[in-house]
Amino acid sequence: MAAHVPVCPPAHHLLDGKTVLVTAAAGTGIGFATAKRCVEEGATVMISDIHERRLNDAASKLAEINGRRPFAQICNVTREPDVQTLFAAAIADMGRVDVLINNAGLGGFAPLVEMTDEQWQVVLDVTLNGTFRMTRAALRHMMPRGSGVIVNNASVLGWRAQAGQAHYAAAKAGVMALTRCAAMEAAKANVRVNAVSPSLAVHEFLSKVTPPGLIEELTAREAFGRAAETWEVANVMVFLASDYSSYMTGEIVAVSSQHP
Repeated sequence: MAAHVPVCPPAHHLLDGKTVLVTAAAGTGIGFATAKRCVEEGATVMISDIHERRLNDAASKLAEINGRRPFAQICNVTREPDVQTLFAAAIADMGRVDVLINNAGLGGFAPLVEMTDEQWQVVLDVTLNGTFRMTRAALRHMMPRGSGVIVNNASVLGWRAQAGQAHYAAAKAGVMALTRCAAMEAAKANVRVNAVSPSLAVHEFLSKVTPPGLIEELTAREAFGRAAETWEVANVMVFLASDYSSYMTGEIVAVSSQHP
């Protein structure tokens, strides 16, 4: 019997009047789904990615929602000058950044005994260091203003073990710790920092880079017998970005039906 896939709920204007910056928003993954939900919920959005063609394609698709093309800016989160340029562009185009959604991350598969320094470093640099650079830039903008929200994309692998994922799991555990520490520092300025922790959200790119049979194996562990739709993760990110979560900070919210 096929797993039931729900229909994405309609928008409820949760982000009316908000400006939102989303990293790694091109392609078919969680970043694009989140940018789409932010647009649908009434936000003014800037999307960013390292891939220029895919970024422009994503902007064109988002323009179909409300007839307004979102702002778009190339950014490699492993480069501090790119991060500074991105924030300068976001402020110039949108006036301010109310919400930052840190979605940029990089995975891979390698047994620890075969993992090279380069494989380890590139995953940590994109996934953890990139989130740090973006968070630092956002806090420097948000804290003096006395408001703002940061939503990070972590993973259940920050809590749970999976063979071949030592670099990715370590990076995502670091994102969780960064989220909690940043939240404590930013609370005095009324800035909130939270994260989502998805278990499995399958999309085209993930399918291409995952070893054969692994997605099927992971899906079998999910209580609903299916992976999450990317919009199901995006909806939780939108909730954390909205005023509906006004008392939440330093929290890591699992988006998962996976049993231990």
